[in-house]
Amino acid sequence: MDSSATDITPGLYIHIPFCKSKCHYCNFYSTTSLSRIDEFLNALSTEMAMYQETFTRFDTIYIGGGTPSLLAVKHFDSILSQIRNAFIVSPNPEITIEINPADTAREYLESLRQLGVNRLNIGVQSFDNTVLAFLKRRHSVHQALDTIETARKAGFENIGIDLIYGVPGQDMISWRDTVTQALSYELAHLSCYQLTIEAGTPLGLRHERGEIVFPNEDLQHAFFITTSETLENAGYVHYEVSSFAKDMSLASQHNQKYWNHTSYLGLGPAAHSFTGHTRWWNHRSLDKYIRDIETGKPPLSASEMLDREQLYLEALFLGLRTKRGIHLHNFSGRYGYDLISEKGDALARLVKAGFIEIKNGCLQPTRTGLAVADTLALI
Repeated sequence: MDSSATDITPGLYIHIPFCKSKCHYCNFYSTTSLSRIDEFLNALSTEMAMYQETFTRFDTIYIGGGTPSLLAVKHFDSILSQIRNAFIVSPNPEITIEINPADTAREYLESLRQLGVNRLNIGVQSFDNTVLAFLKRRHSVHQALDTIETARKAGFENIGIDLIYGVPGQDMISWRDTVTQALSYELAHLSCYQLTIEAGTPLGLRHERGEIVFPNEDLQHAFFITTSETLENAGYVHYEVSSFAKDMSLASQHNQKYWNHTSYLGLGPAAHSFTGHTRWWNHRSLDKYIRDIETGKPPLSASEMLDREQLYLEALFLGLRTKRGIHLHNFSGRYGYDLISEKGDALARLVKAGFIEIKNGCLQPTRTGLAVADTLALI
């Protein structure tokens, strides 16, 4: 994929910190205090104004959470209006909202479409009710299927779903059935994540007590390879470790900014931002977030300045998680590090082992390499 406006123009992420209930595996910040939605939205509007001089233009808007679909249409109308008043939004922006299958009706989705939302990401996770129950999701397979159909009838074409594999007790047959069900809908985008153990979550605590056993390394690898092979054989592009697009034009423009080291602004509790050499993140607390904004200061938890070496290592790690890989000449020019001269022997070993290939001036992971992408950056 060549350089484009997506690689240059910043993206805007807004974290909606509300959930009706917490899924047992989830470590994203949220609260079940739904009575504070209006209070949060007032603070969010003020936070936008704080960054009008730092960020001026966006071409992607991603509203995640939490559970954004708990908000009413009027709330999204207000948020999107405030964004357009505070910043310049490029023509034809990608505007994504995450939705929960238990919350959505056709009229609701039609109204979102009228507001300019053009991409949905549906938190399906599985088409197996046993897996959904284990994960403590509050929707059923029927609701998930109905939401996909309803989104189509509401006029959405760019629809993506999240799926999770590697769940304790899940076998390959169940996972293949879920993937096959997803393929039957010819969705624009699929995100397939391996379930990870997050410390402090109910699932993490059960694992610590020895109550559940996760699939071993060989089975986890088999889940990954099976997923990649099945979806690519069906015509999807495996463009990032967990991401599959029906066509690269349907790949998440917003998420690619994170992998390309493009600047982005995150608003809301626990949201992260990045520009140039600086990264900062907000309080992982709605109380602290609102408190700081009410006193007139950004609700920052911490920040860090990244030196060239840190940026290079991060770019190496992120680039090797993508099918596009790393353009060697551009990488050297941007980070001052020539991978071929500095890491030639290690790269040769990885090529021989089948983890990477070097072609057209790019260092690219193979399917086998993507399966162990997080360790490739240790070259």
